[in-house]
Amino acid sequence: MQFFVGSDVGGTFTDLWVAADGGATRVFKTPTTPDVLGGVIEAVGLAARSFDLSFERFCAEIERFGHGTTVGLNALLTGNAAKTAILTTHGFGDTLEIGRLRRQTSGLNESEFTDPYLRNRNPPLVPRHLVIEIDERIDVNGRIVTPLDQAQARAALRGLAADGVEAIAICTLWATRNPAHENRLRELAREELPQAFVSVSHEISPAVGEYARMSTTAANAALGPLAGRYLASLERRLQDAGMRVPVMMMTCAGGVLPTSVLSDRPAYALFSGPAGGVIGSQATGAQIGLKNILTTDIGGTSFDVGVVVAGKPIMRSEIALAGADIRVLSIDVDSIGAGGGSIASAAFGELRVGPKSAGANPGPACYGRGGSEPTATDADLVLGVLDPDNFLGGRMKLDLGAARRAIETRIARPLGMSVVEAAWGIRQVLDSRMADLLRRMTIERGYDPRDFTLFANGGAGPSHAWVLSAELGLDGFVVPAAATAESAYGTGNADLGFTADRPAYVRVGVQTMPTAAQLGLVAAALQAASNEVAANLERAAPGVRARIECSLAIRFRGQAHHLDVPLESDVFDLTAFQAATRHFEQQYETLFGRGAAFTKAGYEIISVRAVGTAALPPPAQTAKGDKLVAAKSRPVVFDDPHAPLDTAIYLTMRPQAGATVDGPAIIEFPGQSVVVPPARRATADEFGNLHIGRRP
Repeated sequence: MQFFVGSDVGGTFTDLWVAADGGATRVFKTPTTPDVLGGVIEAVGLAARSFDLSFERFCAEIERFGHGTTVGLNALLTGNAAKTAILTTHGFGDTLEIGRLRRQTSGLNESEFTDPYLRNRNPPLVPRHLVIEIDERIDVNGRIVTPLDQAQARAALRGLAADGVEAIAICTLWATRNPAHENRLRELAREELPQAFVSVSHEISPAVGEYARMSTTAANAALGPLAGRYLASLERRLQDAGMRVPVMMMTCAGGVLPTSVLSDRPAYALFSGPAGGVIGSQATGAQIGLKNILTTDIGGTSFDVGVVVAGKPIMRSEIALAGADIRVLSIDVDSIGAGGGSIASAAFGELRVGPKSAGANPGPACYGRGGSEPTATDADLVLGVLDPDNFLGGRMKLDLGAARRAIETRIARPLGMSVVEAAWGIRQVLDSRMADLLRRMTIERGYDPRDFTLFANGGAGPSHAWVLSAELGLDGFVVPAAATAESAYGTGNADLGFTADRPAYVRVGVQTMPTAAQLGLVAAALQAASNEVAANLERAAPGVRARIECSLAIRFRGQAHHLDVPLESDVFDLTAFQAATRHFEQQYETLFGRGAAFTKAGYEIISVRAVGTAALPPPAQTAKGDKLVAAKSRPVVFDDPHAPLDTAIYLTMRPQAGATVDGPAIIEFPGQSVVVPPARRATADEFGNLHIGRRP
């Protein structure tokens, strides 16, 4: 047999999606282990046993192994990344401290912004005593003003070696125009600290703006040793067991690359898990003819939302993490601390849910692992949404009594209500927070959510989607066949992808056009970025046919922020410039309102980007499914905590095409429970996806 495998390591569970060469697909979930690697290996072992194969035989038959992980993300959030130092231009050592005057609030939403307990919690990625200023200076034109003091640099590097530094980030002023000093500093670093991981800013983040460039380079350096060790260990463990292919790592931008190509830029995979979920939903949408999708993923610790418009995910050029702005092209996924493990609390007569999570260990109170605080999962169990004897397909038993005691002690008594009322309140608060995020991702960006289809992913997504769709005014939602492991499904189905940026500053005044020299500057930058993309995709898969799309970062003159505008022509000339600025104005008014564009200001092109993709053979997926088995019924609370409804319970591994279920009902899969509310009907399509809509 041959197997296509996708894997994703979440905060609570590690997911594995497997497609056999006959088209049969299966999903496996294991608790995420502290070392991360153990959970992945255990999931692979479950898959092997499911196909009646030894671990070694299963690994030998793997044709593709996609992977997404939160290893790097968690390392930066918890401060457990490698000990890192920065070499920078004399006089610019405080760049990370200053940030953009909002370093301590970067990435916080409105409620978090007003929480005084969150202030000053994020130190700079690199402490000030490890930021070394070197005598050197290059000006805006790339001319060397102050030669590099190599003796000083060597002495500084020797001091860092004695201090146990594991990684070096090199970020000098205007290295994007002339990287000579950065290249020489890299050579010196490798001579003095041969074991250290070294990143240079003109390669990792080649764009104007020293703060984001330094922040990105520092994050990349800090992740290098950790990500390198983890991915090398995973690949070595699987290949020692017989796997013949490399691990294909999901990037923030939604493509996969062999670990060898990503080895020098681990920051590109920071948000690999959330990106995989959006790519999985995009692939499912393409199967069933849906191009406008709201992708939701409710896991144990977070609620992630992405938006697919006209078949393509919305992207962003920068992500905010732990108070740092990191410039990497990423699928635009926003998250809040709202998931099955979100802890509920009552204080001053107010019920709050999240952002703190019980995680995988000890987990919710009902897990029976020592957790005593009530969570969203405990509430769902009390409300009848979850079956205590059929969680994770029966592999894990839930303690209903423990869930009730936790909610009664921490919520019901302090607020003077019954346990069921308290559980219902927990769900209401959680769902309201999640609906607010969906509105921010659509309405605040100029999109009407009623033009989209909601995809419910994650272990808890299908049990909350009925409320979220109603909050947005939608008639229903879709539960993909691999919803409980959609991120893993995405890593197993994504195309190869690589992104390259180049600085190209062009300023065009009011009612003027760019000169031939300015057009040539942008054209040369586009060609250089395209060449880098093509070279890396060829390195990833020799002989592959790549598709390269380019874009320009444009803003009105005098603005601080830009929009990324796709370039519709293969040649950048005056006609292409005019088309790009028209597209920029349309995009600007979509975001900020009709009439907001101020064309009289003129334009600035900041940089260019080339995004390359190359198709990988997709796994075959059979339409074969199983009959829905009516197992039993139980009371479930929907809209009224005082009036639970008798609800039919159905069991399935994968629903048969054409199968229908009328609500109120719950369809239980291994790893997820799909809630079909009253007056709604669930219908399975030929690919095993469930469409929940109004009952005829």
